Order: sequence, then structure tokens, then C-alpha cells
Amino acid sequence: MARRATVGSLAETQFATVHGHRRAYAIGGREIGTAPVLLLLHGLACNRHTWDPVWDRLGEKYTLIAPDLLGHGESDKPRGDYSPGGYANGMRDLLTILGVDKVTVIGHSFGGAVAMQFAYQFPERTERLVLVNAGGLGKEVTVLIRALGLPGYQYTLGLLTAPVIRQVNTTILRGLKATGLRDLRDLDEVADIVDSLTDPRARYAVHKLVTGVMDWRGQNITMRDRAYLTELMPLCVVWGEDDHVLPASHAQTATQFAPKAQVTVMPDAGHFPHRDHPDAFADLLIDFVDSTVPATYSRARWRRLLTTGPQAPALRAVREDDVASELA
Repeated sequence: MARRATVGSLAETQFATVHGHRRAYAIGGREIGTAPVLLLLHGLACNRHTWDPVWDRLGEKYTLIAPDLLGHGESDKPRGDYSPGGYANGMRDLLTILGVDKVTVIGHSFGGAVAMQFAYQFPERTERLVLVNAGGLGKEVTVLIRALGLPGYQYTLGLLTAPVIRQVNTTILRGLKATGLRDLRDLDEVADIVDSLTDPRARYAVHKLVTGVMDWRGQNITMRDRAYLTELMPLCVVWGEDDHVLPASHAQTATQFAPKAQVTVMPDAGHFPHRDHPDAFADLLIDFVDSTVPATYSRARWRRLLTTGPQAPALRAVREDDVASELA
């Protein structure tokens, strides 16, 4: 079913019920069926509005679909599956409802982990993969996010997000952001996240999500052992040089296990490069989409890659390092 997309960063929120749960999403840009489709996936405790700064630019050339992931934004927050695989299934089913067969999937932070999983589970529906400061490319992650998985965190967050305390905290965070210091550039986003966690259902979802993808030592999900499959799919990795959530070294590591990837580390950018430098980010994304041939799924080629596995010595070394790190 073709739907007319809405141009503008304030595209109207729409809803679809998938498996009994209401999913919020927005469609923007070109009409479905007339242009490549970009599926834009936000990060942990964020929502689709993280893409607002690049919405209009991208919407001039492409169809845009930006959902609120389950447990986030205006989507339902049930007791349910908050794993990357579960989210990937939900995205496949939402796209099916919308009549969209294939997408370039773009994921930021935890949304990058979902994007990786979507491309792995549904290569026949993935034309390109774009990872923006993405989870799943290395073990390291800020202790502040690891703390969200600790026992009793929901009670602590409940206190921190109580009305008066929350207002004080978010005012301080936004004030620090206003100083213009580069190491504090992401604190307005942190303030928005604090606001979103006033809902105990959202806190539950975040806790389930975090405990499923990391432990006290860091991230325990990775695409490194399966990244050789991107040989059949254009891959773009974008990172902010000053990211204090997931280190920019993860972007450079990607060149070891996905040698064909286009990797860009953006200077003077933090964990949200698409918000720090929206025009440069949009230019980079447009160039990548327009200069690459969309992947086409072949079961025979996929089987051949799975059978041979990663052959390059550098890729084998990455796998051995992963095993050694997990045992340490």
C-alpha cells in the first residue's frame, strides 16, 4: 500500500499495531515507490526526533521512515523482547505493513546494533547498512550506561527523575551544554533522556535492553564475527571523534573486519554527529547512497560466504581477540 510521505522535520506521528503493540513512526520525504527508502533507527532512551536535524535534507532525495522503537518515545512499552533480534523482527514487520520491501538501514548507537541485526537476519531486504556511533563494534562503553543494568537502578532513576529533582538535573545539564565546551556537547541529549525516563515503563524497557546487550565488563554483543558478510552489502561507518559513550576507535576497528567499509570519523563531533554537523552528515550519507549499488540477495552467494567464513588473517585475528577478551 503506497503512502504519501510528509516533508518536514515535524512529520506527523503515525501508528501501526504490530503483534498487539502500538508502534509510533513517521514517514517523510519522497513518496514510497519513487525513491530509495531510508530506515532511521535511534539509540538507547532516545526517539525518532534524533533525526530531525537531517530530516529535510534527506527527505529531498529519499523516502524516510523513522520509528520509535518499542519501549521508547510514543511506542508502547510492554513487558517483552527488547533484544536487537526482537527489534529487527519488529522493523521487518512494520515495513511489511507499510508496503516497503527493501531499505537502506541506518542506526545510531543502540540503533546501530539493531541495524546490524536487521541486515544479518534479513539480507534480502537490506540494500545498504549505515552505522553511526554504533553499539556492537567493540567491548568498551561508558560506565554510565553499564550502570543502567545494575540491580536497583530503577529505584535510583525513579528518584533522579522525580519532578523537582529532574528539573534541577536537566537545567544543570542544559546549562553545561550552553557553555560550548566540546566535552559537554552531548549533555542536552542526556537531559532529554532523563526526561524520557520519568515513565517507569520506559525505565523497565531500558533496563531490559541494557542487561541483554552488556554486563559490568562492557558490551557482550558483537557483529565482528559476522562482519565478513558485509562483503555483499555496502557498509558505511560514521563516528564522532569526541564520543565519550562509545570510543571512536571502534570505527577504525571496523576496517579490520570489514575492509570494504567506508569509514568516516567526523572531527569536532560527539556521540550525535548527525546533530552536531547535520549538513556534513547529510552530505556524507547522500554521497554514500548515491555512489553505491544496492545489495541484491543471492542465497548461493550467501551460502558460499557462510561456508568459507572469514578468510583474511586480520579477520581471523579479530575473532581470536574476541574469544580471548571474553575469557579474560
